[in-house]
Amino acid sequence: QVQLVESGGGLVQAGGSLRLSCAASGRAFSSYAMGWFRQAPGKEREFVAAINRTGGITYYADSVKGRFTISRDNAKNTVYLRMNSLKPEDTAVYYCAAGPIFVRDQGKYDYWGQGTQVTVSS
Repeated sequence: QVQLVESGGGLVQAGGSLRLSCAASGRAFSSYAMGWFRQAPGKEREFVAAINRTGGITYYADSVKGRFTISRDNAKNTVYLRMNSLKPEDTAVYYCAAGPIFVRDQGKYDYWGQGTQVTVSS
């Protein structure tokens, strides 16, 4: 069992930056691939970024590539999402997730956090 808690969300102007954190507790954090997903009002939850167990491989949705950076610190049991050049369309609840496979398919992730709200004003 893994418990995930996101933090770092908030209100920011377009063009600004935020860094989300996801702290994990429970079973060995380093044994899981980690992903970030988001859900905007009235829309399906979508993939944002993923990182493999060691942090050596990352993968991004086209919509955030070049603006967002996912990273992890296995010593601190934490995964991060650095978000730069934020746009109003990035407004959503952001969720982190843990799973055995480094994929973009949210169905392959076993554990989810409660989410943190990111609002980007124009």
